[in-house]
Amino acid sequence: MNIEVQVQDVLTYKGDALIVNLFDGVKKPGGATGAVDQALGGLISQAIAQGEFRGKSGTTLLLHTQGKVKAERVLVAGLGKQEQFGLESVRVVTGQALRVLRRHGCRRVGTILHGSGAGGLGVKEVAQAVTEGALLGLYTFDRYKKKEEDHKPIQALALLLRDRVQVAEVRGGSGTGQIIARAVNLARDLVNEPSNSLTPQALAAQAQSVAKAGKLTCQILGKRQLERMGMGAFLGVAQGSDRPPVLIVLSYRGGRRKQPDLGLVGKGITFDSGGISIKPSEGMEQMKGDMAGGAAVIAAMGAIARIKPPINVTAIVPACENLPSGSALKPGDVVRTMDGKTIEVVNTDAEGRLVLADALCYARRLGCPRLVDAATLTGACVVALGSVRSGAFTNDQGWMDRVGAAAQAVGEKVWQMPMDGEYDEQISSDVADVKNIGGRKAGAVTAAKFLARFVAEIPWVHLDIAGTTQADKEKGYTPKGATGVPVQTLIRVALDLAAGKD
Repeated sequence: MNIEVQVQDVLTYKGDALIVNLFDGVKKPGGATGAVDQALGGLISQAIAQGEFRGKSGTTLLLHTQGKVKAERVLVAGLGKQEQFGLESVRVVTGQALRVLRRHGCRRVGTILHGSGAGGLGVKEVAQAVTEGALLGLYTFDRYKKKEEDHKPIQALALLLRDRVQVAEVRGGSGTGQIIARAVNLARDLVNEPSNSLTPQALAAQAQSVAKAGKLTCQILGKRQLERMGMGAFLGVAQGSDRPPVLIVLSYRGGRRKQPDLGLVGKGITFDSGGISIKPSEGMEQMKGDMAGGAAVIAAMGAIARIKPPINVTAIVPACENLPSGSALKPGDVVRTMDGKTIEVVNTDAEGRLVLADALCYARRLGCPRLVDAATLTGACVVALGSVRSGAFTNDQGWMDRVGAAAQAVGEKVWQMPMDGEYDEQISSDVADVKNIGGRKAGAVTAAKFLARFVAEIPWVHLDIAGTTQADKEKGYTPKGATGVPVQTLIRVALDLAAGKD
């Protein structure tokens, strides 16, 4: 979809549809909505008076204009309560409105900048949010489906302005929004892709493509190199598959230092059967998305490279399959990580923490002074938080506060979980330094406590995204299927760090 900025009165916009808005509780529309209402002979006011439309969040009113304005249709989008309105509301409203218009076959749409000026929101940030909501809300994954003849995607979205002075700001905001939204949609594509197509090698090829487009440095380390580095935990998980593991390393250099300022680590299990501790067959097809953390890290790096903040960022993705075979890792085996720690493997389905252990050790070796990892790590986190919030765990509250603020700013909800020392007892092993599972109690916490063993004193935040990477139904600007969480958070963390924001 092409997104452009136009200086034009809404009444003269000629397209298939025009999007305006209304706050909940407003009886008499004002601004652009009021002008449209007047041109339509008070149709919007009449709908409000008759109780057909109130402006509640998530609701829309579609009107045919009968030639009274240039656009063929007007869609009034409900903004909800004004005191609750923010940039996340803009994304949601835009995504919902455009999906409604797509269902009606609209191909050229114009929109006002929802709420610019309300609550202190500037036109640049609103333009970015509108753009993100549009591209994220219209996302589809249909490459394996036969195209229907009546399928008509929206081809063009015009951001309508009356003040020419605002054009540069709006174009800048929209441009950033396009970079971020397309990164999220790339992560969605990777998570939705079937695992017979997205193998560890194919994920590495995607990372190379992102690196080439963004002029990133990309290293793909193969099995022999991993053996030389002593990544026994990562190799142990991979040994049940015929496809060899790869360690993907992406580097962005925008700062003056040679060392990285930030390390991002993402779990890249391209299919997780559970290994010898095999999962139930029901729902196992969803395990093609067990590389969502790795996908988010790769996609975020592509966006960071395009935005070009003055910071150095290194991303590490350990990618492999977790499959049962005669050569697979077995319960009771002991593996050794690259920093020399030994792990008793009690359950081979707790494989994500094994591959992340070596990846986090490698991030330390590369000199990353602060870390964020993202992983679909535990079903226990889904039980605790559902699909609304990702679990967040840390060894440094100051760093947690910064990552949490970034997540809140972009609308990706997280909830900080405890990391009390008493939980360490659950992962104590009689035969090794640590065991890879701590039992049914506090499973998400003990998984995080396990990872903490491999970050030493480096400020670190672990995001358990097991519940938030998939949506069961369409909502807001999120389609059914892969969500792209936490791409936006990772990008915002890098941008805030570059800007020196606390």
